[in-house]
Amino acid sequence: MKRLLSTLAIILFFSCQNNAQVNEKQQVVIDATPIEVPLKNGKAKAYFASGCFWCVEAVFESVKGVEESISGYAGGHTKYPTYKSTSNSYNKDHAEAVEILYDPKVVSFETLVDVYFASQDPTQVNGQGPDKGYQYRSIIFYQNDAQKKIIENKKVALAENLKAKIAAEVYPFQKFWVGEDYHQDYERLHPNQGYIRNVSIPRLNRFKAKMPKILKEKH
Repeated sequence: MKRLLSTLAIILFFSCQNNAQVNEKQQVVIDATPIEVPLKNGKAKAYFASGCFWCVEAVFESVKGVEESISGYAGGHTKYPTYKSTSNSYNKDHAEAVEILYDPKVVSFETLVDVYFASQDPTQVNGQGPDKGYQYRSIIFYQNDAQKKIIENKKVALAENLKAKIAAEVYPFQKFWVGEDYHQDYERLHPNQGYIRNVSIPRLNRFKAKMPKILKEKH
């Protein structure tokens, strides 16, 4: 019995050590100085995490002024994250995220933040809908003080409106890791896949009903 207790104590000790190290690494990410991505050909980039990136990618690509939405990973501390490594919630690392390429003359960062909140349950912690886990947590990434202020003001206003705590974390942008090829444009390419039909498309349609004036025209 003593041997068993000793073994359990050792396991617990190293588990706590590992968690402490991970938490320290994540805190470095949260406390970092934001990196501002320069405009290229007049286009800007923004970064969001809000549950499954298939869903988020489709939402932003429906918005006027958004040229492209790319699925990937952000908000963590390890290099070269993959879907497999990120899917392990115990890693406390990157979240599934999207990179938004947009025309700031057509749609502002402020409007993109509105899109973000309108397309999710802003009170759900560590997930959206059926997707639950640290890798599905909500994060808005800021690149400068102006963006940070916009995000924080909208969080406060939304919290007052809903009379609830808003789950989205606010991180300084550091780096976006592009996801595997098979994740890109997944909803558009697999409209009959079960998850897409039952979760992703309904989420997109709920968003469209909330903000119809900013949607791209149908062709």
